Amino acid sequence: MFERLIDDCHAVVVIVHGAFEHSGRYEWLINRLNQHNISVVFGDLPGQGVSKGEKGYIDRFEQYFDTVLKWVERGKQFNRPLFLFGHSMGGLITIRMMQIYKFDVQGVILSSPALGIANGLSKPLFYLSKILNKTFPTMQFPTGIESQMSTRNKDFHVRDEADPLFLRKVSVRWYHEFEKAIIDAHQDINEYPDIPTLLMQSGKDRLILPQDVKKWFDSLPIKNKTFKLWEELYHELLNEPEREDVFKDVIEFIGKQIKK
Repeated sequence: MFERLIDDCHAVVVIVHGAFEHSGRYEWLINRLNQHNISVVFGDLPGQGVSKGEKGYIDRFEQYFDTVLKWVERGKQFNRPLFLFGHSMGGLITIRMMQIYKFDVQGVILSSPALGIANGLSKPLFYLSKILNKTFPTMQFPTGIESQMSTRNKDFHVRDEADPLFLRKVSVRWYHEFEKAIIDAHQDINEYPDIPTLLMQSGKDRLILPQDVKKWFDSLPIKNKTFKLWEELYHELLNEPEREDVFKDVIEFIGKQIKK
């Protein structure tokens, strides 16, 4: 777990990063939040970044919850308005944890949350993977994900190519746990608590299906919810060339909830 704290901050944001990446890719967002007098708690999820354990592998999706719970508990200690920010799989983790733990936070910010896989396995591979999930769950396969698929920001293309912490393989077990969590997020839609939620979705998302995200959002039975579609942007909204505009929506949402 890492912290980037501001004395007498206005709020605290817990950042949950996405699949294949790590918290080091959020340096710009963390700095921008700090500049707005907001403290940040973050870290690397199990099997990713500098966390312990086999890279690209989890035994169960709930392992992510065990880790993020510590970040949330740390965020609560500051006695300031607390917000959860989750990108992609981090958004899925945040959704599932809200459905299960029903955190009493000031707001939730979701960035292209993983609620539908755009490049799933073919049927033959899927059935084979189900067998392997029982017999050889640690077996890994290439993700096929390249930075160019996630962002138009060329600086990240170069950076990710040389990044030893950027995952290029994941396990069979990881894939099935990830897919099951997506199904659970849709099935448990009514378990999501009435907490102000901002969902920002990429319009040109090559990793997540925007229509599945919108379907989930439209079914969300809460009063204070906002959906923003960034039609021309790629998956990593806050790494895109227009990220200052995206961040403006984030900071306005936070400010609005603090005033309330």
